[in-house]
Amino acid sequence: MLDEIQALKDEIDREWAKVSSLDVLESFRIKYLGKKGVIQEFIKKLSTLAPEDRRTVGKLVNEIKEKYERLVKEKKEEFASTFGRQWDLCLPPRQTEIGNLHPLTKVIEELLEVMAGLGFEEVSAYDAPDVEWDYYNFECLNIPPYHPSREMQATFFITDKMLLRTQTSPVQIRMMLQRKPPLRIVHVGRVYRFDAFDATHAPCFHQMEGLYINKNVSFAELKGTLEKLVKEIFGEKAEFRLMPSYFPFTEPSAEGHVKFGDRWLEIFGCGMVHPQVLKNVGLSPEEWSGFAFGLGIERIAMIKYGIDDIRLFSDNDIRFLRQL
Repeated sequence: MLDEIQALKDEIDREWAKVSSLDVLESFRIKYLGKKGVIQEFIKKLSTLAPEDRRTVGKLVNEIKEKYERLVKEKKEEFASTFGRQWDLCLPPRQTEIGNLHPLTKVIEELLEVMAGLGFEEVSAYDAPDVEWDYYNFECLNIPPYHPSREMQATFFITDKMLLRTQTSPVQIRMMLQRKPPLRIVHVGRVYRFDAFDATHAPCFHQMEGLYINKNVSFAELKGTLEKLVKEIFGEKAEFRLMPSYFPFTEPSAEGHVKFGDRWLEIFGCGMVHPQVLKNVGLSPEEWSGFAFGLGIERIAMIKYGIDDIRLFSDNDIRFLRQL
């Protein structure tokens, strides 16, 4: 057994002299010091020896093992300090893929830029929460509990009085209660409705809300603002019209249509702020007036980019996003 130990030591010494790189060092470590290495297999044979021989032979084997574990560690540190990371300055740079803005983000930024040019101040999400009270979302907007228009909106109720907002219009109430007129504000945010998720409907989508409150505000100002917005977004040649409509919080109310090809498509609702809404926030309709409008961001993006399925905006399909 002592002869075998000496032969093992001589073999390891010869192999150690050949170690010249980290790769060779790692191969040496696995072959002789690994869990299934030569030394470990040799240790297993000790169980067949007499107790007196086992102690003597075991001591010699452990000395060899400890010696080369120490040498391997030192050699590894030596290689690391001597060579370090190897840089090849001749390699071509990696082709990193640069991301792009989501089409909804593009539309939102474009809309806000236009509205800023018209003097509208953006209201942050801090002042327009997604989780809203029934009072701001319905009651103060002239939609009492018994009002039939509530049936038009499938609402995600959290409690009897708390819900996920079905429209961005509550920001009108919050701003009129917090600030004194004149007001000229705009807000973009998510809204929620209990709709099926199909090509034209989504349970969560985005709206932009605009509000202007001042003295002697006219419907002509509303039309001029929206016409400017349409032409900035869709081009100077875009045809625009207003058609009579109904919303509980505006009077008179209208729908804004833009012509695409031979079709007129509705893109927003608007109107003069209802006198009762002004009274609800403590403003006198005899002194103050204003207009409000709201539009769907996804609808604008679908028309602008020729997209026929609203679900594509939330699929995160890189093939779709690369096209826009």
